Amino acid sequence: MDENGQIKNRVKRMDGQVRGILKMMEENKDCTQVITQLFAASIAIDRTIGVVVRTNLSECIQSKSDQGEKSTEEWVKEAINVLLKYDRKRIDNFIHLH
Repeated sequence: MDENGQIKNRVKRMDGQVRGILKMMEENKDCTQVITQLFAASIAIDRTIGVVVRTNLSECIQSKSDQGEKSTEEWVKEAINVLLKYDRKRIDNFIHLH
């Protein structure tokens, strides 16, 4: 299976996790069980992002650079900024809970 297929499978599993979480909430399951599953889904998302970055980012940046819109350096900076923005938002969201 190619890397894109593996990523799609990860996303499908995450979809199942989220649907399971919704079902747990509808059934008024214990909040600690729901939180545990939310953390598991969050970790799955983070790992999938890591796989996408590891396997596709270089190819994506090269492809976009070849199209001539921006230089490779500009695309790399943009990609880094997206990742840092995501990480900062996660940290900020967690901090604002406390």
